[in-house]
Amino acid sequence: MEPKIDEWRFVVIWEFQVRPGMEERFERACGADGVWAQFFRKDKAYIRTELIRDLKVARSYLTLDFWKSQEAYDAFRAQNAAEYKAIDAECENMTKSEREVGRYSRIVFG
Repeated sequence: MEPKIDEWRFVVIWEFQVRPGMEERFERACGADGVWAQFFRKDKAYIRTELIRDLKVARSYLTLDFWKSQEAYDAFRAQNAAEYKAIDAECENMTKSEREVGRYSRIVFG
């Protein structure tokens, strides 16, 4: 059964500065149905990916990868390290820089 959107408890956020002329290709690769989301969908704890663009800084984007838990995300990364690295290398030529902004847990009451 697919997790529901509101079931997320962990999100990892990445910031990218995209090379000029690569915006459309980057958006396809890193969007909700891109190569990263397809890769993450192999894990039942993955919820979704959102791609957002900065309106003030040209070619600046954030990706938000939502998971059921940090433990699930870390386990997926460890178990799929080679494929993760290969996809990252394939996408690297689209960006001038990338950095992990942070890992956040959702605050849930009740």
